Amino acid sequence: MSQKIAGVKGMNDILPPDIYVWQHVEAVARDVFRRFGYAEIRTPMVEDTALFVRTVGESTDIVGKEMYTFEDKAGRSLSLRPEGTAPAARAYIEHAVYNLEPITRWSYFGPMFRYERMKTGRYRQFFQAGAEAFGVSEPAQDVEVIDLVWQLLKDLELEGVTLHLNSLGDDVCRPEYQKRLVAHFSARASELCADCQVRLQRNPLRIFDCKNPGCQEVAKGAPSVLEFLCAPCRAHFEEVQRKLGLLKLPYRLNPQMVRGLDYYTRTAFEFIAADPSLGTASAVGGGGRYDKLVRSLGGPEIPAVGMALGLDRLCLLVSRSKKSFAPTPDLFVATVEASAQDEASRLVSEFRRIGFWVDFDPRGGSLKSQMKRADKSGARFALVLGAQELSSRTAELKPLRGGEPGRVSFDEIPAALRSGQPKG
Repeated sequence: MSQKIAGVKGMNDILPPDIYVWQHVEAVARDVFRRFGYAEIRTPMVEDTALFVRTVGESTDIVGKEMYTFEDKAGRSLSLRPEGTAPAARAYIEHAVYNLEPITRWSYFGPMFRYERMKTGRYRQFFQAGAEAFGVSEPAQDVEVIDLVWQLLKDLELEGVTLHLNSLGDDVCRPEYQKRLVAHFSARASELCADCQVRLQRNPLRIFDCKNPGCQEVAKGAPSVLEFLCAPCRAHFEEVQRKLGLLKLPYRLNPQMVRGLDYYTRTAFEFIAADPSLGTASAVGGGGRYDKLVRSLGGPEIPAVGMALGLDRLCLLVSRSKKSFAPTPDLFVATVEASAQDEASRLVSEFRRIGFWVDFDPRGGSLKSQMKRADKSGARFALVLGAQELSSRTAELKPLRGGEPGRVSFDEIPAALRSGQPKG
């Protein structure tokens, strides 16, 4: 007997009934994206490694430790995408979309890959839904993206989620802030973990991302980025807050929230869930402004802002509601004897062609066992076919969720399924 092959650790199968929660969450997200005018794009799962080194940041854990990178047969360094914004920006530039429209709003769904320590809701293959808006520098665009997430969470009926808000400044004011950070962390460098001592030299902002308790304690006394914002960044951030107030969207200022990617400028935000099932992986989504990203990849000076949601975590939270999102058949067709199998197959095919979900077990079996399967399927109606039904071309249509059965001709079955009322 051959040895069984298991799935790759951290890359999970999603099977029924769990998949129905995923389909529900994705359908809600697609509807919200539609209402906000974000058209779907699909980018490859594999990109040139340089795309992520240049945009995500060489000093980040994502690039330094977590990317799945390999050399293809042509000797090129390729990586499985660890996030979705850089591929979207690459596609925006490569197809010169900026020449086609002044504002571009895109959404995406798909798997991302990072080799990191696994926890509940954090896996090595994980799924994101994201939105990107290119071409608008005004604070109103930041707020629109945040509002999109709030409405999505509301439609998913998720509570206990808090918006954390910050501004990271820009190339004008951030350098002075980083100097102050270096001074603060250097004074206590011996208390930092080995990784953060490296971050101190390369990008001190990354220390805020460290989960080491000692590093978190040192970071508590660090100066606030909000004290160093230049006048334009401060005005931008104040306008973001004002417009959030206009929309009655609550938020909490969090000066130590920097996100895990190097391309952010000015606005940064995260949505934090209070549900204890997520443990330390409590961020269900986040994003911010990245006005320099398109230029850094060889495109023109195009402002942009975006966000991404962790579908694994959202689905975990939605599943805790104990609601059933499993779809159910319109009709279950059972047969009394083997001679009815051919006509049953023909009718099942006919009903499916006109749009009904029909469940049918080609194995047949006893009527009692078939009706048990019909009840288990959750079908709205059951139809039993035997020699008498084939001869008269009529059959009893039995409601399985309450109601009186009725005898209908084969031609009347579609109308009865649509109305939900068997006709006698």
